[in-house]
Order: sequence, then structure tokens, then C-alpha cells
Amino acid sequence: MSDQLNFIRNFSIISHVDHGKSTLADRFLELTKTVPKEKMRPQFLDMMDLEREKGITIKMQPVRLIYRIRNQKSESRNKFQIKNSKSQTDSFEFRASNFEFSDSEYILNLIDTPGHVDFSYEVSRSLAAVEGVILLVDATKGIQAQTLANLELAKRQHLVIIPAVNKIDLYQARVEETTADLAALLDAKKEAVFPISAKYGNGVEKLLRAVIEKVPPPKGGKGDSLRALIFDSKYDSYKGVIAYVRIVDGKIRRGDKIYLLASKILAEAKEVGFFKPNLVAEEELKTGEIGYIATGIKEPGKLRVGDAITNLKFETEPLPGYREPKPMVFLSIYPEDTADYESLKAALGKLRLTDPSFIFDPEFKEALGKGFRGGFLGSLHAEIICERLRREFSLDIIISTPSVAYRVIDKKGQAGLVKSAADWPASIEIKEVQEPWARLTVVTPSDYLGKVMKLIAGLRGSRQQETKYFGTQTYLLCSEVPLIEIISGFYDKLKGVSQGYASLNYEFLGFRPAELVKMDILIAGVKEEIFSKIVLKTRAYQEGRSFLLKLKEILPAQLFTVSLQAAISNNIIARETIRARGKDVTAPLYGGDYTRKRKLLEKQKAGKKELKEKGRLRIPVEVIFELMKG
Repeated sequence: MSDQLNFIRNFSIISHVDHGKSTLADRFLELTKTVPKEKMRPQFLDMMDLEREKGITIKMQPVRLIYRIRNQKSESRNKFQIKNSKSQTDSFEFRASNFEFSDSEYILNLIDTPGHVDFSYEVSRSLAAVEGVILLVDATKGIQAQTLANLELAKRQHLVIIPAVNKIDLYQARVEETTADLAALLDAKKEAVFPISAKYGNGVEKLLRAVIEKVPPPKGGKGDSLRALIFDSKYDSYKGVIAYVRIVDGKIRRGDKIYLLASKILAEAKEVGFFKPNLVAEEELKTGEIGYIATGIKEPGKLRVGDAITNLKFETEPLPGYREPKPMVFLSIYPEDTADYESLKAALGKLRLTDPSFIFDPEFKEALGKGFRGGFLGSLHAEIICERLRREFSLDIIISTPSVAYRVIDKKGQAGLVKSAADWPASIEIKEVQEPWARLTVVTPSDYLGKVMKLIAGLRGSRQQETKYFGTQTYLLCSEVPLIEIISGFYDKLKGVSQGYASLNYEFLGFRPAELVKMDILIAGVKEEIFSKIVLKTRAYQEGRSFLLKLKEILPAQLFTVSLQAAISNNIIARETIRARGKDVTAPLYGGDYTRKRKLLEKQKAGKKELKEKGRLRIPVEVIFELMKG
């Protein structure tokens, strides 16, 4: 067993977004001839069209590489043999047969990972399945915020870190500076940093050999007691739930009975195999290997990432799983056609299987029917999930503006999370309301320091914690800000003021007191709960008036005057009025006494008054959809 493990290496590539991870993975695929040249395409491991369109990795992707090294065992016969040969013949002829060669075949299990902060949970799960990482840094941009965050994740797992500087072929590359910064960050010599060009392949093979030399082989116990860690999964309509696993101990063959420790579910390994990167069936998976197990389980919710798989013959200790992510960005998801509710529910279940970092709960709104309240790690994460619903499941959906979860504490000191205005407690006396705060880390070149600092200072409640010179001509800024300030377009503004060079990362800190209130919207005197929202007390008037003006613009005029009001605790803070749609009831008249016209006008007036008193305005679904988008 130990001899086999010596020829296995499990590693990941980590970096900030757009630093060249997927391009480097392409070169590894070519170098090891895992994918034929005629089938290669850029970003090969990015399986979704959405990933290639946006130029970012969204899902981790494992792949099994076979790398052969030709070893020279014996350069020539010994001196005694050569001397004897010379005594027997006049000359010694050099032949290839005088050398002995052998091929060492290494199994390299690579996991390509995302780089955006919203997908950090994908990175953490991949790192639990490997022994080493390549830390990749773009030579034109240097060390950035997510570089530091991913490095910290790797250190927590005690992984071997191999630093590399990419894009050395570009004219604007700052190779020496970036190499020095990366070496200083890792407290290593500059010679330990590998300069490469993932695009053209310069230095790539040397880097791959360093993985073999520096990353330790996996460790595993002897015997047949199976322990496999589930680090990812997906759903297949024929094979059921497919678990992506790292075999920690033992082995598994097709047809073996399996047991999910945390879920306490019995199943059978319908198929086992490797990633090439498509699924390739094999007879068995052994200790140290990364592969997949088709469980045959048809209900996605029964298998959990972080769970362990064992066999039924042996009792075994559970494997350490993953820290559960805490979604802090929430939005509503509704099908445009109410008949698609069950399809949307099934689609969300399958997506959660591939991405356990988001959650969803049923939600009901009278005007829209049944839908879901989804929780995500960030705004981009929410955008990607919703786009996948549209593309992969052909669903027409409407989503609301992203918001955050608040904590409400009553007079008894009991706290509860409020994810939307519909959850706002109406029957209890509120002692305190708290909002989530985050530690914001921004890395920026010195040329844009002033603009970036001004942008951060403009965030509500921003508390500057640290500003330090970091690397060569780079500053690291740390602040504590309300989370809502970060997810409300801050990323785009940061890229704008820094021309794309500044980067950010944020980490949830906890809840802190805030003056928050629930703002209700009344249309024709009737409270429309679907438009209620949680706002800052100091911004309530501006928020209310802005919403009413938009509502006035898109809501169709009626036959009677419609009042639009924003209220807090039954106190009106803003008002707009939609004038009644006019109709010339006297048009059919010609000539005659004026009293005839007067009677028709009085009748029209009475009718409008009766409509206003008895009639209720029906808000078109199209208007609701438009207002939900924010």
C-alpha cells in the first residue's frame, strides 16, 4: 500500500480571480496528454458556459493526470567492465544498451478552484481533499485580497504551498517585484518562487515536477476499513446522487454496500471511477485516490457534503467535515408561472447538491403565490445561482433585490433572525435591532490609494482599522463596515476608481446595533405587504419617497384617484397621488341644455367616489416584478 501511495499526489491551484488558474490547468492537461490536442479548448475544466462567458471559475473541478518521468538507473557499466572490454577489443563502442531506463508513473489528482470571494466555500472544500497547493499570483497585478484569504485557508489545513508568478510574458509584468513580494509573504527565498507563463507553457513542466518533489504523498491506513470524505456532489437522473470523494482509508469496488455516517443512510456503489475530467468508470478506488461514487440515491437532500462514506463491515470514526457556511445575503425567487413551483423546488434542490453554500426556504406572497427565500454568500453568488436556474433548468423566474439578515431582540432578551420584512415581528415589543458587520480588506496599488480611501470612508459607519504598506507599491486597507454597504454595488465602484487594479475580501464579524425600522407601503389605503422593506431610520424618508415615485411612474392610472403612502408604525412619512384616468362622458351629446351635461358629470363623480370607497386596486404582476428588482 505504501509503495502505491508514494506515486500519488493530490493538489489544488488557488489564487485571486483572473490570475490564470484555469489556463495553468489547461497546460497541465496538455503536458500529461490527459486531453487530446484536437479536443482542447481554453478553460477546459470550466464545464459551464456561464464560467467561460464571465471568465471566472464558479465550480471546483477535479481531474486525474498521469505523468511519466523517465529515470536513468545506470549511466554506464562500471570501470572494471569497461577495462575488460577495452582489453578484448581495440575500441569501446557507445551503445544505448549501456544505459538502463525506467518510467515512474505518477497519479496527480488536481482540483481547480474558484478565485472570487463569493465562492470561498468551494476552495475550503477542495483543500480538505489535498496535501498541497500551487499559490498563483498574476505578475501584472501582484498579490491581491483573495490571494491572502486563500493562503490563510491553505495554512489552516497545514498544506504544502508552492508559490508561482504567472503571466511573465506580458510587457507590463512586474516579475521581480511580484516574486519578492510573494517570497516575503511566505517567508521563503526568491528562488523558491516559480516564474511561469501559463499561456505559453514557460516553466510549467518545472512547476509540475515541483509538485511531485514537494507535495507529500497521501497517508492512509492498512486493511479494508473504508473511510471516504465527500467534498462535492452532483445529481444524475440515471445514477442518482454522485459523491465526489477522497479515499482516506481502505478501498471501494463497484457493487459494494456503503453507509453514510452523518446521514445514516444505506446505499450501494452503483459505479466508481475517476475524473478525466469527465467521469470514467473503474473497478475500484483505493487509499489516497480522488474519484466518484454513484450512490443510486434519488433524493438530493439525503447526501451532505462533508459527510463520510464507509462500508458495513467495519465500525469507523467519522472524518472531520467542513465548517458550515453562513449565508448573509438573501433574496426572493419566484416562478413567473405559478405552475412551475414544483419544478423550481426540484431545481433548487439539485443546485444545492452541487453548491451547499446556499440555502432556500419556502415563502408565500399573496400577490405572487408560492416561492422561495434564498440565502447566499454574496451578490455574485446569488446572481450565478439564479442564472443557472434559467439556463440549466429552463425556468422563467423573478428575483428581488439582495438584502441581508438582521437580528431582532425582544424585551425578554430573546433574539431571532429577520431575513425579510415579512419576518418582522409585529406582536412583540422590540428592545434592539442589530445588523451584520464585516471586516473589509482592500488591496490597492499606491497610485489609487487616495481614491480608494475616500470610497471606503464614504461607506456608512466605516471604521478604519489598519492601513499598511504591503509589498512593492501596494497598500492593504482594513475597515469594519455594515455588510449591506459592501453588497450594494461597492465592488463595481471599487473597480471603477482603481481602473480594475484594487481587490477586496470580506469576512463576517457579527451583529451590531442599528436604528432600523420596517417601512410599509399603502396603495389606496391598503397595506401591500409585498412592498414592505427594512430600512435605516435616518434614510426612511428618502427610501420611501424614491419608492413611491417609481411606483407612481409604472402603476397604471385608474378610474379613481389612487393615494400612495409610505408609513412607519402607522405614521405616514411620504405620499404621492396618481390622478384618476379621465373620460369625456359628454362627448356623445350635441347641443341641448347644459343641465344634461351637468347630470352626466355628477353621475361620473359619484361613480368614482363609489369606486374609491368600495373598489380595491389590483396590482398587475408585471408591476410587482419590476418593483422587486429594485
